[in-house]
This record gives sequence, structure tokens and C-alpha cells, in this order.
Amino acid sequence: MTKFSDLALDPRVLQAVTEAGYETPTPIQAQAIPEALKGRDVLGIAQTGTGKTASFTLPMITLLGQGRARARMPRSLVLAPTRELAAQVAENFDIYAKHTKLTKALLIGGVAFGEQDKLIDRGVDVLIATPGRLLDHFERGKLLLTGVQIMVVDEADRMLDMGFIPDIERIFQLTPFTRQTMFYSATMAPEIERITSTFLTNPARIEVARQATASLTITQSLIEVKPIRKDRNFADKRAVLRALIRAEGEACTNAIIFCNRKMDVDVVAKSLKAHGFNAAPIHGDLEQSTRMKTLDAFRDGTLHLLVASDVAARGLDIPAVSHVFNFDVPSHPEDYVHRIGRTGRAGRLGKALTISVPSDEKYLKAIESLIKTEIPRGDLPEGFEPSTAESRPDRPREDRKPRERSGRSRERDRPVKPHDEVAAMEPLVAAPKAEPAVVSEEPAREPRREARPDRSERSERSDRGERRRDDRGEGRRDDRSEGRAERTEARTETRSDRGDSRREPRDDRRDQRRDRDLGPAVIGMGDHVPDFILRSFALKSAPTADTEETATGTEG
Repeated sequence: MTKFSDLALDPRVLQAVTEAGYETPTPIQAQAIPEALKGRDVLGIAQTGTGKTASFTLPMITLLGQGRARARMPRSLVLAPTRELAAQVAENFDIYAKHTKLTKALLIGGVAFGEQDKLIDRGVDVLIATPGRLLDHFERGKLLLTGVQIMVVDEADRMLDMGFIPDIERIFQLTPFTRQTMFYSATMAPEIERITSTFLTNPARIEVARQATASLTITQSLIEVKPIRKDRNFADKRAVLRALIRAEGEACTNAIIFCNRKMDVDVVAKSLKAHGFNAAPIHGDLEQSTRMKTLDAFRDGTLHLLVASDVAARGLDIPAVSHVFNFDVPSHPEDYVHRIGRTGRAGRLGKALTISVPSDEKYLKAIESLIKTEIPRGDLPEGFEPSTAESRPDRPREDRKPRERSGRSRERDRPVKPHDEVAAMEPLVAAPKAEPAVVSEEPAREPRREARPDRSERSERSDRGERRRDDRGEGRRDDRSEGRAERTEARTETRSDRGDSRREPRDDRRDQRRDRDLGPAVIGMGDHVPDFILRSFALKSAPTADTEETATGTEG
């Protein structure tokens, strides 16, 4: 059996590996490390949890043992798809290079640029970064990649899923073509094969396991839930999850619960907390400090349940995970392999349980087609109470009581035909019949009207003005002025008639709304004015021409 001492590693590296408690390398480590020490490009294909990180970290430390880093020019570069995976690579480097004088820098999002710039300015031997943050530093002029001797791309298939392939291609072009490249991936999509054929030179292809296979140390189970309605899927799945955790009992020392969406991660974590479970969420929208604290708490055992999105499905080294719960069936079949690979690591036994609803059937078929086996079906756990019709009444739509709406909205919704509209308007437009005025004890309120001068007052004012003009000798008018006045008067009457015709429908509608809101109109005197009001009370004197004209106009 091959041991680490047989791999021609640096003695300082072997000492660190021994202190970490490792003696025998994994299959991918035993095959990749000798090829990497020869300076060849390496293409490693292995399922998650097989020790790929140490397979490139150990030979990298050995190869970089001689030499010195220059400012802003790292000697090696490791690219990781997520911040957590990059931080984990940095931790492995600290463990295996603690007896050497090699320096490192971690460039990930969520951390201030200032501290990272200081590390780069001093010069680093190993630069560990995510593609986005690396390009940010390069575009700011703080980083040069012309001195990279070794370049490693970890979890390349995850890079493809996250859309980092264009960034990876650009970074490859920024590094010298004489570099040594190590490329690791769990699956080999056509796009990954294109990149490897473009940027790798005669690589040593190492495949220690069939692509996209689950470890034999993991016991898989599928729990099918069939709610009475689709809107009960989420609630019933949460109830099944709680029942499964309780059914596992003490055997579930810790567990990772995977959800497809970030918002579901928060909801499931809050639901578990509300039912007394020790759970916390982790996903890409959380701050980096919060994510690292949550992971540290899960590693040291203070956190029992970690509810996560697929950000925690790739590359995270948490060896003591006893259970994995797939709250949602992953839409990509490769993600299923990576999720359940969080348990059953380093020879330990693990258990993976997946909760499904009828709508997940097509995803399950794709997963079983990928792993070349059928996932065993399990029974619903004890203590699970499915939703019933009594928990939330499911009355037919025709039996449901319609919501009461205001009268105005009902009238707006009801289609009105032309003849219906006319019939509805008739009682409002029709003028009330003449009835004798009834005098009540309390005077009726009259609508506000603008104060208009009486005809008699207007006639008196006009007469008074004419007398003044006669006294001044200005009462003469020629034919030209009379014609102009007649034309002006005719134009004014035409405009007023036009305006009255435009205002009539609006006034009618306003009167109709007022009658509808205030009730039937109060019937007053109208045109039936008593005769004594229209009588003239002029002084008994010789009538003049002016008084006769005024009286005649008033009576008219």
C-alpha cells in the first residue's frame, strides 16, 4: 500500500501531513501527486470527498520550496468557485505549509480591498482567489499574473454552473503559457473538455471513480409526499423534515439540509428554530463574516443543523456530517451527487434522505439515470401528520362566499347596455311635477349659488349709465358702432350657446350624482312664482319713459 513517504514530497511537508494524522493517501492523491511533481499538467476527475484538495496542495508546496516571491507577482494561483471553498483551500495550505516560509493571500468577496492589497504588495507564493475578486484586483492595477508558475482550477464543473467559464478563459490568457496547470472536476461536461483541450498540454488524465457516482458508504433513501393540494407542498415537506430528524434521534449528530432557493433556506431555518431545533441558514446573500461564523459553529459542533443552498454542496470539508437531507430535489442531477457527498466522507458511514413531491418526478428520473441506479423508496416517518381538509377548508369555488364590494365597484363591473343606461337615467332626468310649496318649520337647505344681480338691478344700472352718458353728450352712436356691437353681441351669444351646450351634459351628470348621493331633490317654487312677488311697487307719480321700460322688463 502506498504511503505519503513514498511520494517524494518535501520532508517538511511530510512532517505536517504526519502531524495532521494522515498516513495513507487516497487513490487520486496517490496518482496525481507523482505526476504533478514531474511538472506535467494534471486533469483529475473524481467525485467529491476524495481528497482532491491535498492532491494539488502537497505537490505545490514542494515545488515552491525554492524561490522567492516578488511584489504583486504571485508564484502560483488557485481558483475556486465559492468563497467557502477558497477559504478551505487556504486552511489546508496553512496546515501543510506550516513548517515552510511560504506566504499566501486569500482574495474573496466580502472582505475589504485594503488588507488584500497589503498582502499582495509584500509578495505571496500562493494566491487563492475566486475569479471575480481576482479580476477586480487585476483591473485596479494591483496584481500581475505574468509570474505564475503553477495554476490550479478546482471544481471546474461548478465554475461552469456559476457562469465563471469566460472569466477562467480570460485568466488563462493573462498567465504565461509555460505554466503548469492542474484541472480538477467531478464531471466532464463538453464545455469543460473544450477548455482542457485548449489550455492543458498533454495532461495526465486521472480518473479514480466513474463520473457522477455516489459513494458506497452513503445510504440513500427517498421519501415521497403526496399533499392533498399543491399549495400544501411546502408545509407538508417541512413537517416531514421535522419528523425525519426526530425519527433519526441520536444517530443524527449533525446534518446539512439543502434547499434549491435562498428564500426557502431562510424559511426552513426559521421553521426549525420555531420547533426547537438548533439550526442556522447559509447562502450567498449573507455577509461573508456571517457565513464563516456559521460554518465554524457547524464544524465545532455548536450548531446541529445547517440549512444551506448549493453554495455548501461543493468542496467543503466537513468530515463528520452524519446526515444529509434534500428538502428539495435538485433540478440538476449532478448537484444530487455533490449534495449527498457531504456525508460518508473519509470512510465514515453516512445517510442521505430526499423529500419529493409529485412534481419532482422528472428530476428524479434524471438523477437515477445519471447515477445508474434507483434510489430506494422509504416510508413516511412516524409522527408526520399530513394536511387534511379540516386544517384548511377546500370549498369549491362556486360555494365560496363572494367578497362584498362597494356599490360603485359593482356598478362599474356590470356591463351596461344602451337601453339599460337610458332606463337607468330616466328617473334622474325627468323633471318633478309642479306641486304647491310646503312650508316646514325648519327651512330646507338650498344649494349654494353664486349671487347674481336681479334683472331690475341690472336695468337700473344700465339706465343710470345711459343718463350719465346723455348728460355728457356721449349718447350718440353712428351706424358703424351699432354694427360692430351687433356683431359682438351675436358672437357672444354663439359662444355662450356653445358653452351651454357643452356644459349641459356635465351639469346633468353632476345633478344626477347629487340626486343619487343626497336623495330626491327638494321641490321648491321653481317657475311657479306667486303673482304678488312679480308686482311692481313704484311710487304713484307720473310715469316716465325709463320707469315704464323698467316695469315692462320686470314683468316680462
